[in-house]
Amino acid sequence: MDLISQVVGGSAMLVALPMVGLPVLLLVGWYLGIRRSQKRLDAFTAWAATVGWSLFPVDDRLAGLWNKSPFGLGESRTAIEVLSGTWSGSPAQSFTYRYVTGSGKDRTTHRLHVVTMALPAFLPTLTLTPEGAAAKLAKLVGGQDLSFESDDFNRAWRVECGMEKFAYDVITPRLMERLLRSDAAGLSIRIDGTDVLCWSTGEQSLEALAPRLELLAAVRDAVPGFVWRDSGYDPGNG
Repeated sequence: MDLISQVVGGSAMLVALPMVGLPVLLLVGWYLGIRRSQKRLDAFTAWAATVGWSLFPVDDRLAGLWNKSPFGLGESRTAIEVLSGTWSGSPAQSFTYRYVTGSGKDRTTHRLHVVTMALPAFLPTLTLTPEGAAAKLAKLVGGQDLSFESDDFNRAWRVECGMEKFAYDVITPRLMERLLRSDAAGLSIRIDGTDVLCWSTGEQSLEALAPRLELLAAVRDAVPGFVWRDSGYDPGNG
């Protein structure tokens, strides 16, 4: 083989290597993703077995239950890694909520860890979000933020509610104290009809699950008896 043939042959191999390598890399990435997903599902299955819950890999029905931001945004909305059972006497669920915004180079997949707990009656919408740059910007353009007697609470949380009396009835000093604990930091919380839910960015985390369920139970239990009765449910106390 002459020198020119060797050079041409070597160049062809160099060109071919990336062409062969790219599909291999994609295949390896796909395999590792599948393996990681299976490990997560195995961990969720084990946790569910210890508390009598069930695991559903996908439940698209959950993706359409709520329509207030961040739910209802984007496309390809779905709920995966869905854990379902009972906690503190109420039906509850935890899952990774996933949706897509943008297209092409601007296409972004968003993931939220969502935890929900059923309520015994329909209640007005009440939303609590962490104070931060987004909340400050919203208030600058006229967004609502109710004030309470606790300065620490006001600094930590933005509160929105179309029925202000309901917000003041539910957010008592005891609940404010609970919401200032470290396990509530960074969460968004909402009473939405017959559900109370919380969410944060990122995938579902088993370590965060029990504390968040306890937090939702505390919000549910903070609703006074007279509010429940006004909503058609008799809690049998207070």
